[in-house]
Amino acid sequence: MELNFRLDINGEKLVIAIAQDYQTNDILMVAFMNKEAVEESLRTKKAHYYSTSRKKQWLKGESSGNIQTIKEVFIDCDADAIILKVDQKGAACHEGYRSCFFRQLDVNQEEIDINNLTEKDFKVISERLFDPKEMYG
Repeated sequence: MELNFRLDINGEKLVIAIAQDYQTNDILMVAFMNKEAVEESLRTKKAHYYSTSRKKQWLKGESSGNIQTIKEVFIDCDADAIILKVDQKGAACHEGYRSCFFRQLDVNQEEIDINNLTEKDFKVISERLFDPKEMYG
C-alpha cells in the first residue's frame, strides 16, 4: 500500500498529518506532509512537515526545540491522512500551548453563527507554556 498524496496545494502533493500524544492520545496539531517529509520522518523518527505558507519542508521544533519523536504511525483507509503518535517535547503549538487545540467552542449556545464567531465564543482550556514573541521574536 502506498500513501495517497492527492491533496494538491500550490503544485505540492500532500497528505494530512495529525500529531497525537502517544501516551494521552491528545491531538496536538494538524499539518501537511509531502513525500520527502514522510520519508525524513520515518528515517529520523522525528516529525517533519511541509509548510504550505513557506513552501518548504521543516523539522518540528527546529527553532523552538519542541521536537516530536515518533513512536507509532497510522494511516487512514484512503491512505491520504497519517497519524503520528509522538512524544512531544514542550509545546506543539506555535502560540505556546501544548496542543494547537487550546480553545473550546461553547456548543450549548442557542444559536451558533459560524460566520460571526468571536473570541468570546471560545474558552481557552489550556495553560500557555511559552510566550511566542519571546520564542520567535
